[in-house]
Amino acid sequence: MNNPQVLEIIENLKGRRNYEEKKASKLGFNSLYAYIENKILNEKEAVEAEILEKSAAKEEAIEEKKSEKKKSCSCC
Repeated sequence: MNNPQVLEIIENLKGRRNYEEKKASKLGFNSLYAYIENKILNEKEAVEAEILEKSAAKEEAIEEKKSEKKKSCSCC
């Protein structure tokens, strides 16, 4: 329970705290803290995966441009 980001989120839940606690217990988490911590971790992983997909797409586009050979005449 050292993560200040998780503690801040829990403090700001106010009226949604009961809802989030029920959701956490329903999903099998021991505490609201563990649930919020897992939620943050999953969001970070999703962002990292999206960044990797974008960089892979850029690399593929660059490779396609390199593989295209320019023709010296219009008849070929």
